[in-house]
Amino acid sequence: MPSRPFLAVIQYDGGGFAGWQRQSKDRTVQAEFEAVLERLMGRRTRVTGAGRTDAGVHALGQAVSFLGSERWSSDELRRALNALLPREIWVQRVHLMRPGFDARRNATARCYRYLIGTDEAAASPFRKPYEWALSRALDVSALESAAAALLGEHDFRGLAAAGANTAHYRCRVALADWAPRADGMGMAFTVEADRFLHHMVRFIVGTMVDIALGRRPPADFPRLLAATDNLAASPPAPPQGLYLEAVHYPSDLYAEESNA
Repeated sequence: MPSRPFLAVIQYDGGGFAGWQRQSKDRTVQAEFEAVLERLMGRRTRVTGAGRTDAGVHALGQAVSFLGSERWSSDELRRALNALLPREIWVQRVHLMRPGFDARRNATARCYRYLIGTDEAAASPFRKPYEWALSRALDVSALESAAAALLGEHDFRGLAAAGANTAHYRCRVALADWAPRADGMGMAFTVEADRFLHHMVRFIVGTMVDIALGRRPPADFPRLLAATDNLAASPPAPPQGLYLEAVHYPSDLYAEESNA
């Protein structure tokens, strides 16, 4: 039966997974999603995720592309996926896309959010798996200054995992913003760029927090943006505070209006 390209926008709790990308032994989001698609399509169906989130990292808007049978409408496919996927994964929307669509290659921007709990209650078992339970006040002006330095294009060798399998380390940051959380329980960092490197957001947040706690001088941050390795960076922030929030695509790649 002929196939056509779909885009699924999914959310997941990353705490029980070894990350997005399929692995030979460990449980991953990609493997769970592909197993359900195989049941629905009657054949092995490979998927492509826009972001390869690490173990423990969550998603509010991971974008996943795959080829599905023409017998499925977007809304029918969304309902069928949600009926079979494990409880940690939920499909928010499904879009029918133009031929040749690829969730990774066609993305124009990705947006991540990092949550930090600065109050004592951040250690609650109902919060700790979903934020950095720092339980300490942060110097907000120091965070804002570091975020302002991120804007624009930089080589992120100094703030990413070493040995990344990439042709280059340059990323263009369009948004970098620290703001008090709406729940009043700490701070949220939102960052959007054309691409992200392995552990990049976590290295950025870890270094910013060290500056905001007075553990290192503010001048360190611009120096790290010009560094040729990550040896001077702070340890990366914990994975559970990180969320892939959204992935953006040109509007002409969508073949139809999708379900809400």
